[in-house]
Amino acid sequence: MTALLEVEGLRASYRGNEVLHGIGLRVAPAAIVALLGANGAGKTTTLRALCRMIHTSGEVRFDGQDIGRLSTEQIVRRGIAHVPDGRGTFTGLTTEENLQLGSYVRNDKLQVAQDRERIFGYFPRLKERRKQQAGTLSGGEQQMLAIGRALMLRPKLLLLDEPSFGLAPLVVKEIFSIMRLIREKEGVSILLVEQNASIALGVADHAYLIETGRLVLSGPADEIKRNDAVRRSYLGE
Repeated sequence: MTALLEVEGLRASYRGNEVLHGIGLRVAPAAIVALLGANGAGKTTTLRALCRMIHTSGEVRFDGQDIGRLSTEQIVRRGIAHVPDGRGTFTGLTTEENLQLGSYVRNDKLQVAQDRERIFGYFPRLKERRKQQAGTLSGGEQQMLAIGRALMLRPKLLLLDEPSFGLAPLVVKEIFSIMRLIREKEGVSILLVEQNASIALGVADHAYLIETGRLVLSGPADEIKRNDAVRRSYLGE
């Protein structure tokens, strides 16, 4: 199957210091791929590099096209939406206004309105709080809002950075169930950065393990879950 996202030899640097050393990965259409690793391994940097938010080199192909030299906005317009760590919610705006900002590159107003109601279908609590300031939402609701705002772009690929961070287990379970539903109903691919390896491997089709800016292991999620080193270091077994 042709990959939706193909990355070869991806390097990235901050202030001249290289932190990614030739990353290569693939994301298939309608797949969930987990990128695992310890703090500081380069997971978040990988997502930022794919969006051209930092200085990068290497080959990045998306939907058959080279996007390695495009700007961040051009990449967004191609169909890649990024939900950063910390959620990036506009706290002074309402829930509804945050969702509206997610559609800023679109001109189809009627479809945008329909998509907003579709997002409320996935996240009923957001509908209940549509006129509420985003800064007053709970952490879980803000995470739902960040994902919903990204989906307003109608992306083909969703980059999710630590969606479980700081959330209660029941909320995490709900969010990951919705992620599965989004993949199944809309065919959206997800590249998931997640420190909770157990949760990530439970939802992913394929997984990569990154250490100090280099990929050290990859394979089907079920196989990675059975790897002895992964079980000891990341699953606490």
